[in-house]
Amino acid sequence: MFDSIRYSAKSSKTATLVVGVFASDSKAPGAKPAMDAATGRIVSAVGGGASDVVKSAISRPEFEGAMGSAVEAFAGKTRVIVVGLGKADKLTTETLRFIGGVIGRKLAAAKSEGAVIELASAVKASGAKIDATAAGSAVGEGLGLIGWVCDEFKGSVTKKKDGKGKEVSPRTKLEVASSDAKFGDGVERGLGLAVSANFCRTLSQTPPNIATTSYMAQQARSMAKKVGLKFSVMEGAALEREKMEGLINVGKGSKYKPCLVRLEYSPKGKNKNAKPLVLIGKTMTYDTGGLSLKINNGMVGMKRDKDGGCAVLGAMHAIATVIKPNRPVVALLSIAENSINEEAYRPDDVITYRNGVTVEVTNTDAEGRLVLADALCWACEKEDPSAIIDLATLTGGVVVALGSTYAGMFCEDDGLRAKVEAASAASGERVWRLPMHQEYRDLMKSPVADILNSNANRKAHPIQGAAFLSYFVDDNIPWCHLDIAGVHVAESNKGAFVDGPTGWGTRLLAELVDG
Repeated sequence: MFDSIRYSAKSSKTATLVVGVFASDSKAPGAKPAMDAATGRIVSAVGGGASDVVKSAISRPEFEGAMGSAVEAFAGKTRVIVVGLGKADKLTTETLRFIGGVIGRKLAAAKSEGAVIELASAVKASGAKIDATAAGSAVGEGLGLIGWVCDEFKGSVTKKKDGKGKEVSPRTKLEVASSDAKFGDGVERGLGLAVSANFCRTLSQTPPNIATTSYMAQQARSMAKKVGLKFSVMEGAALEREKMEGLINVGKGSKYKPCLVRLEYSPKGKNKNAKPLVLIGKTMTYDTGGLSLKINNGMVGMKRDKDGGCAVLGAMHAIATVIKPNRPVVALLSIAENSINEEAYRPDDVITYRNGVTVEVTNTDAEGRLVLADALCWACEKEDPSAIIDLATLTGGVVVALGSTYAGMFCEDDGLRAKVEAASAASGERVWRLPMHQEYRDLMKSPVADILNSNANRKAHPIQGAAFLSYFVDDNIPWCHLDIAGVHVAESNKGAFVDGPTGWGTRLLAELVDG
């Protein structure tokens, strides 16, 4: 929707003023919302009878202050957008994030190049326990998320050129500001988080003939160099030497060879040697199902089976550019393509992992857990982690259980779970705890090997995936598995998102590290 969005403490392109009003608390028929006193003063400062113009706009019969509704008015040359904030006692950061998306849509439609967003006084007047910085961050996230565009794969039918053959963008560069310094700082932070999430979304959108295993490794390398992260990659003989048997076996069926990418953020100061938080992402660049081939249209959209890894890359970008925490963070991406050739791994194969666990393959379409197991083993043995969090589009079962409203969370450590839930609340990326019990782990026992990778019994299907992974995590290490199969794609065009990838997990992980 925009070529770029930036925050300026004092916008030089103030063509649009954005203010907010709450729905009326009055139960009288036809009761209309009103501006709080501070917002009224801001509007009055525009001059030209702006207050009367805006009051008239708010009084229109179609506008009741409902959350996300909006009306426009003109005071001289200044466009004023009044956005409904809903009921004051219902205001949350999630509401504000949604409203940020609404504002972005309005500004894009108006082709605004500059806007001053004045919502801080309304948030304060609501009585909600949301500080100005958090409110601004949520609005900035919504504004930045709705600004995402990925048209690099469009061709001559779509793209327009001027008379000299130069490509012409239909989008504007947007500059935003606020008179409230803390709210403005929050907007700047939120826009930064959105940049990281949008980086994740663009990687998700990239087709599999481009986003091969080596491409994903190169994207990680380029990003790391740009933002100051350490980068290394394990591939070929190194995978063999380190017994990365999940990656080796799953990747055998593709000409695009598997690899394990490692990124590291190191803070300055005395905490640089502290135990790192380890983030792990399933990064299947494409999933045909292997010899257990997906049927009908089951492969469509499988370019997004890399979205766990994309989210971790986005999070590391945010950690390095926005959060800059005083603690080390390590990311591991298990990158492979699950395809078919004469060397492809088979149902009935037995794989022996570096931690000694043997796995009977019963379904080659349950490949994500096999490559994640390598990264989990490595994290436990080599990284001395304070905690491990993995993200994966792991099971269709979690979609059946939770739909697209919540990600499935598996975490038996109370302390880590509380931190993930707090980050979920801050980011609006919702999680729902699902159970883990020895009986679920027993479902994964194999008559041939230690465990099998998929039980034909569909009971507790999403939990089976987590139960499998638990065999590769040391008991003394806090661990959280997030199954994002239901939340990594938006199915409708509303609020801060358009149809397509959501970048789910990037902002949650960033908030977790910032907490």
